[in-house]
Amino acid sequence: MTIDQVRQLVTERGIHARKLREVLSLLSEDWHPLAELVRLPAVPRRTVQDLLKALGDDAESSEDRYRIAPGVVASYRAEFGVPGVRDHTDVLRQILVDIADVPPPLSSLDHVQATAETALNRAVWLDSTYDLAGKRLLCLGDHDLTSLAVAAVNPHVSITVVDLDERLLEFIDSRASARKLDVRTLHCDMRFGLPSSVLESSDLVFSDPPYTPEGMGLFAGRAIEALADISAGRLLLAYGFSDRTPALGLKVQQELQKLGLVFEAILPAFHRFDGAQAIGSAADLYVCRPTGRRAVSGGTRIYTHGAQSVESSGPSKEALTALSELAPRPESSPPPKPRQAGWAEPVGKGAASLAVDLSADPGPWLLRTLLASSPARLACLVPNNHPAVSSEAGQKELQSLVRTRFSLKFLRNNPDSKTTIVVADQVLAGTLSVGDRVVREILMKAHGKLRNVWREALINGSSGLLTKNQAREIVDNAGVTEEDLELRLIDLPKHRVAAVLKAAESSAQYLEPPA
Repeated sequence: MTIDQVRQLVTERGIHARKLREVLSLLSEDWHPLAELVRLPAVPRRTVQDLLKALGDDAESSEDRYRIAPGVVASYRAEFGVPGVRDHTDVLRQILVDIADVPPPLSSLDHVQATAETALNRAVWLDSTYDLAGKRLLCLGDHDLTSLAVAAVNPHVSITVVDLDERLLEFIDSRASARKLDVRTLHCDMRFGLPSSVLESSDLVFSDPPYTPEGMGLFAGRAIEALADISAGRLLLAYGFSDRTPALGLKVQQELQKLGLVFEAILPAFHRFDGAQAIGSAADLYVCRPTGRRAVSGGTRIYTHGAQSVESSGPSKEALTALSELAPRPESSPPPKPRQAGWAEPVGKGAASLAVDLSADPGPWLLRTLLASSPARLACLVPNNHPAVSSEAGQKELQSLVRTRFSLKFLRNNPDSKTTIVVADQVLAGTLSVGDRVVREILMKAHGKLRNVWREALINGSSGLLTKNQAREIVDNAGVTEEDLELRLIDLPKHRVAAVLKAAESSAQYLEPPA
């Protein structure tokens, strides 16, 4: 059947199939000359010719004019119809409510809130430009809630959000779950690599990165890593610069070109913000096409504000000395050199002690470092206003998450008065209950696939009495989503880490001997 050949052609076009649908829509309405079929939807002549060839006998021609045969028009409209213009008033109202409720922007992460109209415009533009149904969109950072807007406009697209802000991930999770939207969230700091499950997985990537050359280059590089098909995939980037500083715009564009990106389009002042007045409260939309994959490198200073800004001077020498002294070592060994944050791979494996400089931590690094580390003692330097340090509630929450792995002490009396040292001492497994030992083993293998790690923890907790199939059945019925079981614990947002650990502790009830 020729409709099968057309379906195959549309499928092969992936996210770019929408223009083929527009050609089919024209052909289903009336006679059109070939020139119009090329010009109106802006499709190359050869592409139109390929489509006409695929239509075969389902197309009629007369003096260089073409149409779909009236007898099969209904079938083609049902299969390939282009959605008409919709009224998105209700979606805009919903976005306004979401933005009113979203956690406040963090200047240290260069958050500037986009307007609700901008979030909606992004969603409508994506939906009207690309064939989104059944495709995969990745949002690198999403304080503007573009993911929720796109899902509201087109609920048939699968969306993943990766972000550093734990508050935002929990917020998006909650709203998406309540509305049954296909939106999942993962924790990620782009500086230390994408979650492995995101690599080469997406059809489109959208991001509004930090507007420094370093930030734009890093986020764009991660976006390329996330594309499943380099030739078909696209990056949609927000970027703005003041017309008073064109040299800065040039630097950013040069960073993007170093990555082999072609600018297919730059839509001026597409994004509008409540703030960012230095750049006119507006930014352009860059539509970028990659020409290959290139290695991504860069430091941790990518922002314009705070301890992670390009101009930041870092912690004092006295604070780093105090940090090193709190990590004990054998008499013959030199003091441990403070390491920078990073948990793409486990750190401190086999070390008796480890000192880590987290003085620029915006919030999530401390927990991730505890999950990624395996020394007997870990000393971390964090800012005094760190959310896990500055309040008793924050300290208790952090301790509750890692209590089977580390015992924590919070030492505020540091030489520079701006930082706190968190000392984490290893908890011995012999002091723990069976359930706590299962949780501890999962924490110690945070870089492994959760289902496998959890299963092995149950088998070990049963002293080998459980079979793999029995342990797998317990895990599969523990109330954790299938999707999360396929991920690494370290990639889950904090609120889902807590849920997994609670479920793991409960699952150990099957290991307890009968009373």
